[in-house]
Amino acid sequence: MRKLIVSILVLVSFALQGQVKPSWTSASEREANYPQRFFFTGYIEGNVQRDETVEEAKNRLLKDAQGLLTDGIRVTIRSQSATRTVSTDTHFNAVFEASVQTASEVEIAGINSEPTYHDSRTGIVYAFAYVSRHELAGYYKGNLAMNLAQAEGLLKTAQDLEASGEKGKARGQCEQAIPLLARIRTAQDLLTAIDVNITPDGLHQARTEALHNKLVQMMAQLAQAVYVYVESDERNFNQSSTIISNRLKAALSAKGCSFTDDPAQADFRVKITATTRLHGVEHGLTVCFADVAVALFDVKRNRSVFHDEFSQKGISTTREAAGRKAHEDAAPAIVDKFSQWIE
Repeated sequence: MRKLIVSILVLVSFALQGQVKPSWTSASEREANYPQRFFFTGYIEGNVQRDETVEEAKNRLLKDAQGLLTDGIRVTIRSQSATRTVSTDTHFNAVFEASVQTASEVEIAGINSEPTYHDSRTGIVYAFAYVSRHELAGYYKGNLAMNLAQAEGLLKTAQDLEASGEKGKARGQCEQAIPLLARIRTAQDLLTAIDVNITPDGLHQARTEALHNKLVQMMAQLAQAVYVYVESDERNFNQSSTIISNRLKAALSAKGCSFTDDPAQADFRVKITATTRLHGVEHGLTVCFADVAVALFDVKRNRSVFHDEFSQKGISTTREAAGRKAHEDAAPAIVDKFSQWIE
């Protein structure tokens, strides 16, 4: 009998322990153990709803507690970035601001939580989530450095592409760098808010400002370029060729035009069709003609502005060489025909 009584008392003791509220359900205990100067926290309590189990209620409220925590962090980020002046370039600003919004909504790394607690006497469920400011700062410092290095690499590639006349591709590299700059700014805003001892060097401010200024300048330069998309179907007798399109690009590039592989980004679209025919022999040399059809479409005005068909003569020692000469000489003729529309 005595052993039975002891066993019952032990079971009752365990049951009572299970009903003891965790210390974190008390506001004063939370502040003592998770002070705001060291932690971001999210705390919530609520009832089990009619259409859910206790476990479902625990999961729901834990997500709500985590949401409160992340909302607090995002408010901190927004409060730091609210007064920043970005650029006078409207396109850059539009992409940047949209990217900042996306960056501030990403999942926060390092969130921890206490086991949810259900008070069977009252039916209330308690949930608590927290993240160390120190650990969060470490994550964002690493995130900042990684994104900064990647954005600088994209900018360098864009500069190289622009120097070689591939401004359409250069613009694409810049477009990829802008969201990274937004993530860098978001990380800097958070670090400034949670680490009062962080230095400008720790935030990589000088590198970030240099990146920002160069991106804005390059985007402004690229926005002034005329972008051309070239589609061609060229044949020198039985051989596929790109002679005319390559010569055309070189000539238009000298006039300040740039080229894109995406027709949706083009200011003008050019379509070239060219074939070669043998004409005969003159003074011991072979004469060929390149029969060319060319069309120019103004994308901004959504209209065809030019269409022509012409034949360009070429003379050389062989049929293939004469055909090539005819194709080469066709390109300047096309540029002359386009000059009043593409400047």
